[in-house]
Amino acid sequence: MRRRSHRPDGSREAAELAGREDPYNVTQASRIFFLPNLMTAGNLFCGFMAIVQCIKARLVETLPGVDLHAISNAEHYRYAVWFIFGAAAFDALDGRLARMGGRESLFGAEFDSLADVISFGMAPALLMFYLIISPTQGIEWFRNIGWFVGFVYLLCAAMRLARFNVITNPLLRPGKKDSSKDFVGLPVPAAAATVASLVLLLTELAANDRELKSWALTLPFLMLLVAMLMVSTIRYPSGKTVDMQTKTRPQTFIIVLTVIGMVVFYREVAVFGICVAYIFFGLIRHVRRSRRSSASGTENASNPE
Repeated sequence: MRRRSHRPDGSREAAELAGREDPYNVTQASRIFFLPNLMTAGNLFCGFMAIVQCIKARLVETLPGVDLHAISNAEHYRYAVWFIFGAAAFDALDGRLARMGGRESLFGAEFDSLADVISFGMAPALLMFYLIISPTQGIEWFRNIGWFVGFVYLLCAAMRLARFNVITNPLLRPGKKDSSKDFVGLPVPAAAATVASLVLLLTELAANDRELKSWALTLPFLMLLVAMLMVSTIRYPSGKTVDMQTKTRPQTFIIVLTVIGMVVFYREVAVFGICVAYIFFGLIRHVRRSRRSSASGTENASNPE
């Protein structure tokens, strides 16, 4: 009798434990944790406001006599850029808070990807498109193909986010985690920050010499480059291992302080320089690793055991 009475309790506890560990349990998968998802909502809000600022800039350019709080179109574009940067900050916080509290969920991952499509896909595409087809500084030939460049960027951003959700899905490799902390492909926030920082630099140049056409030609090609890098297999450092316990060398600490100082005093140039350096760091490291692997393969082939 005692054995029969204990079996249901044991099976019930085992079932509850299995339900807590199984991320595909409906209750566990759809659970909304407050702080991480609040940061994701902030990410989505910043992306929405960036799009609003792009539309306002377009209205100021195209409709004569429109006075949206006496703000020029260049200022609206700058506001859009800072909203994109704000979305990137919220995006970094939501994942870190979820990992710190051990509160990662499938709902949070999907919600984060949907917000990223708006903030880092749609907003930079509109920012580029409206700036290049500007009636005062725009480029005539680009007006026919500009929409396509923006769509290619948006498509690659959406595919990059979908691939990230697939390769990090716990059903793909249950009980196993990728030992590498690198991103596969250029992260979408980094791609958006690169486009936004170039727009910030272009508006600063336009404010100084009033000529944007020659410089604006770089923006579509840059967008195509980062679009291809997003869907590539080139690995980029994620920074997920950096926390309050991370140790560093004095030289690295001084370099980081120097970079922060440059961003404070020369933010238009420094932010774009950091984004470009991050892009080419991944490219150069990928080339070096490919050469090393090919060289080791050739050496093993020439010296068989």
